[in-house]
Amino acid sequence: MKFKINNRFRAVLGCLLAVGLLFSTPSFALQQDSLAQDTAVSAVTETVEEGQADTAAAEAVADTTATAEGGEATAATTSTTSSSSSSATVADEGSQIDPQVYKNMTYYILLFLIVCTVVAVIGKVLSIYELTRKMNGKYNPFANNTFQSVLMVIFLVAFLAFVYYGYAVWGDWAWRSAVTEHGERIDTMFIVTTVIITIVLVLVHILLLTFPYIYRMRKGTKAYYYPHNDTIEKIWTIVPAVVLTVLVLFGFFTWRSITNVPEDLQKSAIQVEVLGEQFQWQIRYPGADGVIGKRNYKMTTPMNSYGIDFNDKHAWDDIQASDIVIPVNKSVRFHIISKDIIHSFYIPDFRVQINAVPGMTNYFQFTPTMTTEDMREKMNDPKYDFVMLCNKICGSGHYNMQKKVVVVTEEEYKEWLSTQNKYFTEDLQKEFAAANSEDSKELTTASLN
Repeated sequence: MKFKINNRFRAVLGCLLAVGLLFSTPSFALQQDSLAQDTAVSAVTETVEEGQADTAAAEAVADTTATAEGGEATAATTSTTSSSSSSATVADEGSQIDPQVYKNMTYYILLFLIVCTVVAVIGKVLSIYELTRKMNGKYNPFANNTFQSVLMVIFLVAFLAFVYYGYAVWGDWAWRSAVTEHGERIDTMFIVTTVIITIVLVLVHILLLTFPYIYRMRKGTKAYYYPHNDTIEKIWTIVPAVVLTVLVLFGFFTWRSITNVPEDLQKSAIQVEVLGEQFQWQIRYPGADGVIGKRNYKMTTPMNSYGIDFNDKHAWDDIQASDIVIPVNKSVRFHIISKDIIHSFYIPDFRVQINAVPGMTNYFQFTPTMTTEDMREKMNDPKYDFVMLCNKICGSGHYNMQKKVVVVTEEEYKEWLSTQNKYFTEDLQKEFAAANSEDSKELTTASLN
């Protein structure tokens, strides 16, 4: 047996050496190639220097030669220099991969093989220990069952401690109460769901990890054959079905109460249009008439990238904004649209998320209950801002699709609104007037308002 074990270790070490040589060879070859390239570059450089020296000597001797001959010598020198620089460039491009890369790869592969060898050695030692105890008559075939079941109980204690730590530390770190009226209902639904899931999680793991210890195989014990029980099957089928049905109905009615806004409240709310496109958001507020003008994708031009239809006179006083600014305790209705592909209108602190879909308008109406300044005081962070994000991966610039959301008092909102620019700029008015000369007088009036 000793002879066989030694042979196995020799075979493992031989494989390790073979793998090391296999992965070291490319690095050696690359070093030789780089050395040869450096030699070639130095040879070319010496040739150029000699050529330049000969050219200088020839110019010194033949100082009275014709101008044409001097021009030919200069051209030859220039061509020699350019060829040497191109040769050096080719030589630099020839070095592709640093030899250190191959060394690092070889190191990690050898480390992995060593770890595998150590694990195999430990396994062999344990098997020898087990064989020795069998030979001495001290081997207990049930000892391993107790050992593994105790490990499961230890894991259960660690798991429950980790669950508590996750709620007590990470939960407090990640959780912030909503700052909108409807957000409180969403938070309630989330908390109820989390409590139910946590109870199920804890109970299932307690049963799963204590049963192996309670019912482990021991000497003198006999397994009880329990093939079927209708009552237990009814319990674990009906109870989860009822709980899931309640949660689904709870979410359905909560969502209906948020999205099904009465028509009179829709009209009385502040209207804001949000257009998503790769990779930015554009914000439009209605003007003094309180109505957002129509948009037509066929009207899109380099100057009118939004595609606003200025044939609709409600669009003449629409306001362009760089940020989303809304008043506290006032209902705001967002018109969410997309210019190209699906985006997602998402404000985490407001519990607001809805897709922006090309060719259709989605709506989300809510009432903020806390200003930005109040939130900064609550968070003890003077730089904290609400932010609107795109929560649908839409391309390489997806990460950049965000807008600051500022909640202010009603007086501050009116003051901010009065300082914003209109979409219908003078350049757009000229472009529109050229296509619609009949409305030129009305355009002049609109530009003054």
